[in-house]
Amino acid sequence: MAPRLSVVVPIHNVERYLDACLDSIAAQTFADFECVMVDDGSTDDSAALAAAHAARDPRFRLVRQPNAGLGAARNTGLRHLTDGTAYLAFVDSDDVVPPGAYELMVTTLDRTGSDFAAGNALRLRASGCSPSHAHRVPFRETRLRTHVSELPSLVTDRTAWNKVYRRSFFEASGLRYPEGILYEDAPVSVPLHYLAETVDVLSEPVYHWRVREDGDLSITQRRTDPRGLVDRVRSIELVRAWLLARPEPRFRTHLHSYDANTLAEELPMFFWSVPDGDRAYREAYQQHVSRLLRAIGTDRLGSLSAPLRIKYRLTLADRTHAFVALQRLHRAYRNRPRPGTRGAAAAPVG
Repeated sequence: MAPRLSVVVPIHNVERYLDACLDSIAAQTFADFECVMVDDGSTDDSAALAAAHAARDPRFRLVRQPNAGLGAARNTGLRHLTDGTAYLAFVDSDDVVPPGAYELMVTTLDRTGSDFAAGNALRLRASGCSPSHAHRVPFRETRLRTHVSELPSLVTDRTAWNKVYRRSFFEASGLRYPEGILYEDAPVSVPLHYLAETVDVLSEPVYHWRVREDGDLSITQRRTDPRGLVDRVRSIELVRAWLLARPEPRFRTHLHSYDANTLAEELPMFFWSVPDGDRAYREAYQQHVSRLLRAIGTDRLGSLSAPLRIKYRLTLADRTHAFVALQRLHRAYRNRPRPGTRGAAAAPVG
């Protein structure tokens, strides 16, 4: 008989973290799973470590491919699943899954019949775990059989790995991870939120998302790498293209809400990096963010706060020096000492 859950783990040059990741999957209280490990052309000992796990635990299988990136490795894993598994999950190979995560999500789905369950996440550092800011708002409380149209903050739930999907729902969507770009999660995770009939949102942490330290930064942690900016904008564009291609009228409403979140929350995350970026980063920001703003429609800017409107107008006008000066002023204001408090004030959006 097929196991109930398939777990796909893409692997590339993570020998420092891989045993902890795979051990955490092996230790799940929900034991009826298979783990398809996809070695994506590692040049360190990652493949050997994965092979050792497969040798001692028959639930683990290793697939190898030349290096093609995280999206391609996930897609390869999908092609190697056992027929008939009911549920599907993804794990990044430098992270850790807490012991009861899959039991919680699978039993919840068995009870509710929802298309997928998504849970809270913690950031994992050498010093321990702390709440993930990216997951704080949508996972503040448990809500079963809900939807992104009822809980709009779910549009920020873009990660692939804090979820268990009903496999039939995932496969019926026809979605696969984009290959050759960073931030490949959102072009699958966001459309699946819109396609779902209902989703189970769990406040309990189901994933420990590693922050690489001591100079071992993942590429998405490199704040002023132009590729990260370019690919994040491309990820947004892929979600927009998918929404625009849907003929059902409700997807026009979904696009409007997605664009509103992009303008108010996602693009402003770039603002803080522009003053520190080199010429290549600033040029990438101006070119790609301007293109996206024009695609969304500059008429949408009028509904934004004054600081956001000004920064977007400076971006569209290619007035980079003025934008940088304004953002540095904003940073100084944000970090000013406040009477009766210790440390810097919290950063406002934009």
